[in-house]
Amino acid sequence: MTSEELLAVLAAVGHAQRLRVIAEISGGRMYVSELARRLGMSRPLLYMHLERLEKAGLVVGTLELSTTGKALKYFELAPFDLRVNAETIAAAVAADAEGSVSDVKGTPA
Repeated sequence: MTSEELLAVLAAVGHAQRLRVIAEISGGRMYVSELARRLGMSRPLLYMHLERLEKAGLVVGTLELSTTGKALKYFELAPFDLRVNAETIAAAVAADAEGSVSDVKGTPA
């Protein structure tokens, strides 16, 4: 994990609403409209939070058709174990340095 990826995860969980989203779907996958109702949040605002969580790799969204033919976007938690300590940060910074060396050599990081 690079420092950019670590910062994306920390930013994703660094908001009370996103913590509520994670807590709500920790019991299993849920479609957006149901999740918005449970959280008392508008769907556009919820989508913004879900997008941030998805970019950080904490949730996964899938589009499915209901029996009536209506498209439903489901979200569920991705497996993750978040631990932040000095070693995690040092490893992320080291991964950045390795990426910089690879970039200079012209090979992908």
